[in-house]
Amino acid sequence: MPLQPMVSGRRHMVSAGHWLATEAGHAILEAGGNAVDAAVAAGIALGVLHADQVQFSGVAPMVIHLRETGETVSIAGLGWWPQAADVAYFEQNHGGTIPQGILRTVVPAAPDAWILALERYGTKSFGEVAQAAIRYARDGFCVHPVMAHFIATFAENYRRWPQNAAIFLPGGEPPKEGDLFVQADLARSLQYMVDEETAAAAGGRLAGLAAARAAFYEGDLAVAMARFHAENGGWLTREDLAGYRSVVEPPVRRVVDGTEVYSCGPWCQGPVLLQFLSVLEGIDLKALGHNSAAYVHLLAEAMKLGFADRERFYGDPRFVEVPLARLLSPAYAAAQRARIDPARATPEMPEPGNPALWNAADPSLVGDTSYVCVVDRWGNAVSATPSDTSWESPVVPGLGFVPSSRGSQSWGRRDHASSLAPGKRPRLTPNPALAIRPGEWVMPFGGPGGDLQPQAMLQVYLNRTVFGMSPQEAVEAPRFVTHSFPGSFEPHAYHPGRLDVEEPIGRDVGEVLATMG
Repeated sequence: MPLQPMVSGRRHMVSAGHWLATEAGHAILEAGGNAVDAAVAAGIALGVLHADQVQFSGVAPMVIHLRETGETVSIAGLGWWPQAADVAYFEQNHGGTIPQGILRTVVPAAPDAWILALERYGTKSFGEVAQAAIRYARDGFCVHPVMAHFIATFAENYRRWPQNAAIFLPGGEPPKEGDLFVQADLARSLQYMVDEETAAAAGGRLAGLAAARAAFYEGDLAVAMARFHAENGGWLTREDLAGYRSVVEPPVRRVVDGTEVYSCGPWCQGPVLLQFLSVLEGIDLKALGHNSAAYVHLLAEAMKLGFADRERFYGDPRFVEVPLARLLSPAYAAAQRARIDPARATPEMPEPGNPALWNAADPSLVGDTSYVCVVDRWGNAVSATPSDTSWESPVVPGLGFVPSSRGSQSWGRRDHASSLAPGKRPRLTPNPALAIRPGEWVMPFGGPGGDLQPQAMLQVYLNRTVFGMSPQEAVEAPRFVTHSFPGSFEPHAYHPGRLDVEEPIGRDVGEVLATMG
């Protein structure tokens, strides 16, 4: 039996990383909005309610399925490095690492991504979807346990910048669970975008959305961000901001046992989930037994192989050639599967495979943090993973937000697929996914967790599709994760051979796994 009851709905459903964000999305659905409108409302609200781990000015990758046309698309919602960024600076001054601070900043992408989604696929105005977030920021909300924990954990980081401390350490100390948390500057920034939209509303909804976007990327907010960077040794300029645009693009697609699974492209780690599934395809996982030692071992080894390829090949495809079609081909998956020893764990990250040896897959088959997913009454679905922390780079005074610090997921040296370069995007950990079994169901899925995201997503997906668990049971079932690869975040920590197993899986399983290495 699951610990929590499974919630169901007959018209629409929304789930988000904070119940008030869920409420914001649900209110939009009840007001006649579609899944995109609701996801944007919930996502913007998370930038207030989870401001420790989600910034309105951060990242917002998403996958959108449109029932009427049958189309599935992705929006990157990931910014690129400013034009002044220089990998040589980090090589010469920081030994090839990218330290915390203002130089981690990439162009904020989430505002543009949310507005692009509304323009292309939504029905509501920015003011309508941002209304709840503005209210939560202006009037405050009760600090929840996760937020209290993370702010306390990173209190010294917040103290590095007085403007960060003023927001996140009110009175000089981390807020306690239940305290009222107000973000007045952020409320004003969001309201400014709404006011600019309202002023342009005579031109119609799209003109208003364009004005809201311009308020952030060209107006007073852009001026303040660029000025702060110029005065504090940063690289972000007004030209960087004005020149940024998210794009709508086909997601990566893989059909597994009749189910279509979609992820964002290799500018994030999303396709690694499809590689996991490709390696496992054709194996009778159910016969191994859920969370048995053999099952845990097999999945862990498959995940190590996928992460090895991620480290070798994944990066911004505008800058590096990612052999994605070959990485997802059945022949390559079979070759990778054959590398797994059923009785012995690889002691460290294995060597990446050699996709050049194999033909590409059929093109039709390819294409910390919070999370929100929505399915509406028309069958549209959205899976989105907004993110970016507030403790590793400075808040812009008066604006209430940190321009995206996602540069922490680039590499400050030239020999990596995700090395930084002007205009290049870091390789992102947030990786929303969406699965469709034609004629039966659609399942948006994702979650927080950095490098743990695709590992947890794999297990939840298999819990649902292989072991027949309800959605609630699939999420609650105990999980395991490997750390036998370099982490995506600076300093890219690597723990060869480490496998974490949640206690309910059982000590006996852990002991068997220990004998396997």
